[in-house]
Amino acid sequence: MNEVLPQLNELLFSSVEGVWVESVEVIDTVVRVEARTTAGRAACPGCGCWSGRIHGSYLRFPRDLPTAGTFVVVSLRVWRFVCEEESCERMTFAEHVPGLTRRFGRRTGRLRSTLVSVGLALAGRAGARMADALKVPVGRNTRLRLIASLPDPATAVPRVVGVDEYAQRKGRVYGTVLKRQMFGRAGFELLRKRVLLA
Repeated sequence: MNEVLPQLNELLFSSVEGVWVESVEVIDTVVRVEARTTAGRAACPGCGCWSGRIHGSYLRFPRDLPTAGTFVVVSLRVWRFVCEEESCERMTFAEHVPGLTRRFGRRTGRLRSTLVSVGLALAGRAGARMADALKVPVGRNTRLRLIASLPDPATAVPRVVGVDEYAQRKGRVYGTVLKRQMFGRAGFELLRKRVLLA
């Protein structure tokens, strides 16, 4: 078994550094991967000071991409460190494994990026059906929340801006339309409505 563990480590977490696979077991329709972090120190997110003083450890259970049609749950033991900087507001902090865990995250980076890709391509209900076919059942609202959490794409400065006024109810409700012309593509934006009181 000792010869198999390094191969499992490379197979399961090849893109993630600082994780060691201790065991893999299949229980009914779930593959449970027990792993631990190998880092002996981490940087405090509050002050940036490195600490190697261990406060304790705890288990995290992020879901990962399915394997052969079965759910994969990672049982990851992470360290909680004591910040050695006296002026820091944080007394303790937990280490994060880039690409595997994030703060308050229940999914690995691989699963999250897969769900975001399906959500961007198919959106709500169609994306939920596709995720069910991929054995990653997530509701349409969760998928839309994942898309909404993405950073906004960089926008170019418009070359031409057109402004127009319109009336929804003549004499009562007015609004403004902005038309932006950027590199041959037009974009429209509706500014807030104004209500005239008589």
